[in-house]
Amino acid sequence: MAAVEMTFSLPASLVQRFVRRVPAQERSRFVAAALEETLKKQQAELIRACQLANEDPEVAAIEREMDSLQDHIEEPWEEPSPR
Repeated sequence: MAAVEMTFSLPASLVQRFVRRVPAQERSRFVAAALEETLKKQQAELIRACQLANEDPEVAAIEREMDSLQDHIEEPWEEPSPR
C-alpha cells in the first residue's frame, strides 16, 4: 500500500503524551491503526443508526409519503424536457 504524507495540527498535550509513549519508528503505524479503528467504529455507528431509522414506523410513514409524490424536479445536469 502506498504511503501518503500529511500535515495536521494536534493539541500540545496530546503530542507530548504521544512522543513519550510511542517510539519514533512506530508512530506512523500507531496513528494508522488508531485512525482505522476510529473510522470502523464510526461506520458501525452510522450503519446502526440507519438500521434503527429503518425500523421506525414514523420514518417508514414519511418514506411512503415521499415515495407517493409524483413531481419531478429537473436537475441542472439533466436535459430540459421538450415543451
